[in-house]
Amino acid sequence: MNDSFSHIPIHREMAQRPPRGQNTKKYLKGFWISYFVVILLIASFFIGIAYGIFGKMPTFEELENPKSNLASEVISSDGKLLGTYYIENRSNTQYQDLSPNVINALIATEDARFEKHSGVDMIAIVRVMWGMATGSSKGGGSTITQQLAKNLFPRKQNRSFGETVMIKFKEWITAIKLERNYSKDEIIAMYLNTVDFGSQSYGIKSAAKTYFNKGPDQLKVEEAAVLIGILKAPTRFSPVRNPERALERRNVVLHQMQKYDYISQAEFDSIKNLPIDMANYRIQDHTTGIATYFREYLRMVMADWCAQHPRDDETPYNLYRDGLKIYTTINYRMQEYAEQAMIQYIGKELQPSFFAHWKGMPNAPFVFEKNVEKKEINNLMMSAMRRSDRYLHMKTEGRSDDQILRDFKIPAKMKVFSYRGEIDTVMTPMDSIRYYKFFLQSGLMSMDPHTGQVRAYVGGIDYRFFQYDHVKLSKRQVGSTFKPFLYTLAMQEGESPCSRYPNVQPVIELGNGEVWAPENSDDQRRGEMVTLKWALANSNNWVSGQLIRKYSPKAVVAMAHKMGVTSDIPVVYSIALGSCDLSLYEMVGAMSVFANKGVYIEPSFITRIEDKNGNVLQTFNTKSQEAISEETAWLMIQLMKGVVEAGTSIRLRYKYGFDNPIAGKTGTSQNQSDGWFMGITPDLVTGVWVGCEDRAAHFRTITLGQGANMALPIWALYMQRVYADPALHISKRDFDPLKKPLDIDLDCKGDEGLSTPVKGKKKKQVIDTDEF
Repeated sequence: MNDSFSHIPIHREMAQRPPRGQNTKKYLKGFWISYFVVILLIASFFIGIAYGIFGKMPTFEELENPKSNLASEVISSDGKLLGTYYIENRSNTQYQDLSPNVINALIATEDARFEKHSGVDMIAIVRVMWGMATGSSKGGGSTITQQLAKNLFPRKQNRSFGETVMIKFKEWITAIKLERNYSKDEIIAMYLNTVDFGSQSYGIKSAAKTYFNKGPDQLKVEEAAVLIGILKAPTRFSPVRNPERALERRNVVLHQMQKYDYISQAEFDSIKNLPIDMANYRIQDHTTGIATYFREYLRMVMADWCAQHPRDDETPYNLYRDGLKIYTTINYRMQEYAEQAMIQYIGKELQPSFFAHWKGMPNAPFVFEKNVEKKEINNLMMSAMRRSDRYLHMKTEGRSDDQILRDFKIPAKMKVFSYRGEIDTVMTPMDSIRYYKFFLQSGLMSMDPHTGQVRAYVGGIDYRFFQYDHVKLSKRQVGSTFKPFLYTLAMQEGESPCSRYPNVQPVIELGNGEVWAPENSDDQRRGEMVTLKWALANSNNWVSGQLIRKYSPKAVVAMAHKMGVTSDIPVVYSIALGSCDLSLYEMVGAMSVFANKGVYIEPSFITRIEDKNGNVLQTFNTKSQEAISEETAWLMIQLMKGVVEAGTSIRLRYKYGFDNPIAGKTGTSQNQSDGWFMGITPDLVTGVWVGCEDRAAHFRTITLGQGANMALPIWALYMQRVYADPALHISKRDFDPLKKPLDIDLDCKGDEGLSTPVKGKKKKQVIDTDEF
């Protein structure tokens, strides 16, 4: 009875249960519904992220044109980087311009599965999550593409955990978009263009230049490993600040490259023991590198250009953000040769000679009349003080001149210039000003006379310490380098190189009892009839005085302006000896007229400007005009050849060994304050100026202070290097002959002193005039 009653409920319970197969189907149905709901929610979540529902996402246009501060590049005529203008020193490069060593080091270290994923590497993410769960985490899960997304669209600071997670999801979406829109090669290049390598270097191109003075295509395995190693922590692994850590990190990168078969075990074992070579490390700013003075001049030119050239959105171009490419006429190797020649001669010969010349002398290096020297020296020192950065900074702080002067007499730690490198010392700021007054300054400009393109531009000896440009901005007394303008006028008026004049002193009455009577530096051939060729070759002042009397100062000024001089020139007789102040830029442009068959071409520095995408914004054409006849130009070349063959520039032959046709002219200003040399060859015209910052500081003798000793040697050392480089194609050929020969005898017989003396040869030739 009990068994029967107990059986009945059990039977009823079993009768109410669904069959086993039906139950399984119910659970499976619920599972798949839940699965698809979760998938749908996840997909909706990511779609919402992609469409900006959870915050702004970069648009396709922004992916195509990511905003970043791109440095504008200054590029030489032979395709090398001269320098940059930047807020961030960032320059883009293309994949094909990257060394395989850089690419291999990056992939091996940052994303070994780069070629296998589509922006997000789920295997790496699972590995990281497992590592976090087990406490054995090694490395991150971010792909190169994800890191690129983060670099292009940086995270904001001070974010919550939730915001961080959301940002991570956004970066996943952005990475996938990047993979769809760009090839793997383009992603590698974009990534390397966006990363910070420290030392004010953003992007691989800037980093290669800063750390190794190379292009990114020239990096060796160990150099590439150093740079990729820096990316983990630019300060911690800086080879400058932390060389030991940098070496360890470099070897980690090399090990990764060996692990993934980018280098062999033997290569790894060999390279890992090499030290990091930082001999070429230079922070790339406007005060360092090559062509510093030129780049500063160009910066001012480009500032004006940007202000006058709007972008598509009508805002002006920004030189420091927009990544402009400025293609210049400067030849990289010729610029190097010019800078080397200047430092070699002044640093090793002329400056030591100047120091020795003034050693132990009172009031060095200034020369004044005794009754005014102390007052004038004090004026020079005070003027220099007021131009200094220290003075201007203290003035902005509201200090009085008396307070500043007291400060300038207090010793302070400072770095000062020397040709052996910077010197750490302690001296008063006023003493540092006096110290710098001893240094000779210099300028050099070299241009192609047929195109007007400037090939080398050296504005001074060291831009870090002496920032005044002695090519374009400085104007100094030109001395006898002005005489070719006077002789050009004579040739244009029918004279010839063999025309003869008496070598006697002219005394030109100016009125009001004043006279102008030029002096010669020697009595050579005094009183004889001499040719114009001899007179120019020996820089004879008496013949120049007679010529300007004959043709008038006004006509000479007009000739100089016609040949490209733009500065105001006083209409006075003394300009025959070069009493006016002109720039080296003007002089080189004008002297090029002779080599260019009478046509003046304005010196040019830029060939074209492109935007960051390579679109040409402007091309530049040279301006030219006929200045003198071809025949006159040819005659002047013959005259100026005589300066080198047997005149003031003859040391080019006997000391420097030049045997090719060269036309030239030296110049020495009053009291030897300025030394000049203008050298003309068929393919290149180059001018050099040397002198101190203050005209009162100079050599006390003409032997040391003449242009032939101060400036000519720099030209010679420069041209020796130029001629030794066949890739420059600067020939030693002669100047082109005239198409139609002139009926002029250029064989000036009796030019060696055999001419008939003038009667009363010691008598001065008095020339009365009321024209001026």
